Amino acid sequence: MVKATDIRAGSSGTAAAGRTRTASETAEIREALAARLTELQAEYDQALRAITELSRERLADSAGDDQADTGTKTFEREQEITLANNLLERITQVERAIDRLGQGNYGWCERCGNQIPVERLAAFPSATLCVSCKQLEERR
Repeated sequence: MVKATDIRAGSSGTAAAGRTRTASETAEIREALAARLTELQAEYDQALRAITELSRERLADSAGDDQADTGTKTFEREQEITLANNLLERITQVERAIDRLGQGNYGWCERCGNQIPVERLAAFPSATLCVSCKQLEERR
């Protein structure tokens, strides 16, 4: 994979200098991402427990269920599975952001190499695309 710093290597020296972070800034970002990762993993574990509980309830208390009861239980289980899958995707995104931070290309768009605005990173710390590139991706 090409680093954002490699994409812009031919541009002005000030742009390359602007890509460096102090060790304390990097540590602060890493700490925030690690805290978010811990939160997401706790939510994921809770979702898995909910899925397990719903499965137990479904097996233990299915006597006398009509089609509506069965449908409701199936819907609830599928909803919990969807939530768990979404959490797993978010965990993967945060892990990827931590990896990008270690490689020195966190905060730079993977597609165009431009800096991702601080406001976007504050709202979505695992962002890998700038707003323009993300909009282009969503239109496809």
